[in-house]
Amino acid sequence: MPDHDSLLPNWKPVPQPRPVTLRGLYVTLEPLDAARHSDGLWKAIRGHGEAWTWLGDGPYADEASLRDSLARKQSAPDAVFFALLPAETGEAAGYASYMRIEPVHGVVEVGNILFSPVLQRTRAATEVMYLMARHVFDDLGYRRYEWKCNTENGPSRRAALRLGFTFEGVFRQHMVVKGRSRDTAWFAMLDREWPARKRAFEAWLDAANFDAEGRQRQSLTELASPLA
Repeated sequence: MPDHDSLLPNWKPVPQPRPVTLRGLYVTLEPLDAARHSDGLWKAIRGHGEAWTWLGDGPYADEASLRDSLARKQSAPDAVFFALLPAETGEAAGYASYMRIEPVHGVVEVGNILFSPVLQRTRAATEVMYLMARHVFDDLGYRRYEWKCNTENGPSRRAALRLGFTFEGVFRQHMVVKGRSRDTAWFAMLDREWPARKRAFEAWLDAANFDAEGRQRQSLTELASPLA
């Protein structure tokens, strides 16, 4: 017999994510536009081929090649890409997307994330993930938010746990990426978990959580620790 909590008599499909602008304290997410964002992104990522290690494309030899790739992402029928503009520069320093979108089931994945060194390990990077999760749960009403990565990608696995996703298992030989077999680690966050994770995000992002040198007073993991 199904558990009572699994019955959803009033469930209706949720809206498809659309290109929107999401603004935070430290970063703005804009609908990806190859013509508008390729210059800033190329300046931020040029010479940092390691940033593409775990992605399905790149690195690119020149800005024109990168712009062509961004144009394909911009027009992708099955994903919604955002350019990530840190407040400090106002220029694109990465991108991220909603993908594997299933409005009928209320399930969506965050993926295809490229953070240049300008974004890596910054408040803006964490705020990107907060803004995207908030939009999915609070604005669109999704039930499940997924994160997937190569099992060998230790930084991505640690990031998923830090951000409040729960590890659910490994799909063996799930994909072939750049000619290599990939086992995929699956993580997810649920709508009933979001309110507490939202509070942890907002407490971490608050300016009061950082000292005069910009060092965090409490980590996101510490702020979310009661969830454990």
